[in-house]
Amino acid sequence: MAGSSAQSSTAERIGYISRIESFSACHRLHSIHLSDEENKEVYGKCNNPNGHGHNYKVEVTVRGKIDAKTGMVMNLTDLKKCIEEVIMIPLDHKNLDKDVPYFTTVVSTTENVAVYIWDNMVKVLPPGLLYEIKIHETDKNVVVYRGE
Repeated sequence: MAGSSAQSSTAERIGYISRIESFSACHRLHSIHLSDEENKEVYGKCNNPNGHGHNYKVEVTVRGKIDAKTGMVMNLTDLKKCIEEVIMIPLDHKNLDKDVPYFTTVVSTTENVAVYIWDNMVKVLPPGLLYEIKIHETDKNVVVYRGE
């Protein structure tokens, strides 16, 4: 029976931990695969040659077994260090298109920023722990990526 003391003492528990950080960056939505006119049509004011900026809010969620000894899925201090390395150092107060080599050939949409963060977080986190990257580009625009 769910919630019984016998099951709770032997059952493996799965937990989710999310850490939220904010970073500021500018970019221009412009695809090298489209003409200038097509870029203007597809991206509108976000194709401004001088770019524009955002105060992004990123939620990194990990999923895993709650360790019986520590009571943690992951030490939050370690997660914070991973986020600093993967998100804050390379992206905060940067021009995504000019300062981050990945975006020289990939359009810096929020979807692609989420993919970039995912691809780099999986390199520094224990295998199978990363669950989700959620980016709030604005109060109304949110992107979720789960490595699919």
